[in-house]
Amino acid sequence: MSLSNVKILVVDDEPDILEFITYNLTKENYQVVTASNGKAAIDVAIKEKPQLIILDIMMPEFDGVEVCRTLRQNKEFDNTLIAFLTARNEDYSQIAALNVGGDDYITKPIRPAVLISRIKALLRRSRRGGEEDTPEVIKIVDLEIDKEKVTVHKNGVLIEMAKKEFELLCLLVSKPGKVFSREEIFRKIWGPDVIVGNRTIDVHIRKLREKLGDNYIKTTKGIGYKFQF
Repeated sequence: MSLSNVKILVVDDEPDILEFITYNLTKENYQVVTASNGKAAIDVAIKEKPQLIILDIMMPEFDGVEVCRTLRQNKEFDNTLIAFLTARNEDYSQIAALNVGGDDYITKPIRPAVLISRIKALLRRSRRGGEEDTPEVIKIVDLEIDKEKVTVHKNGVLIEMAKKEFELLCLLVSKPGKVFSREEIFRKIWGPDVIVGNRTIDVHIRKLREKLGDNYIKTTKGIGYKFQF
């Protein structure tokens, strides 16, 4: 799908934010439609059927969480990507947004280049895709992950990783912004028949952070971990 065929709905009650995001997305040749409150967002989404919705949380009429919940109840939006872009950085806001079907949670302020990178990452993976569909070589910011060679380079420097560390990193990178629950990580990395201690994931996450830095792997309290850049 070419960029000109990708339609993005931007929802925010602040005109300056709408103008800022619309300008930067249009520069990247995306089709952009907008709404300034929750009720209008639902109406525009039903009419325009965007591939991606960028949604503020605090808005009049309906807040962003309620908009997301309403859209997710409509099967037409099963495969629509929904990213929350908000100044609220509390854990409970993130958990509420992700629990109703949000695909990413992006906090303001954010640089245009980073916002575009996050949007491109979301569109690449798509809700219809999965970690099996990720390319053999993944390049994100200063990381290069080669799934075939089982190598990770940061700024061109090889980083030694144990097998499970590499598999865990590939899982998290497969869907940037998605929070993987501890149960899902156990199932996909160790398998349902393997018994490991409760701290196993924590130890592997700590080792990844030691090797990659603290910027990439984030903890969402009460849920699990995600890869964010």
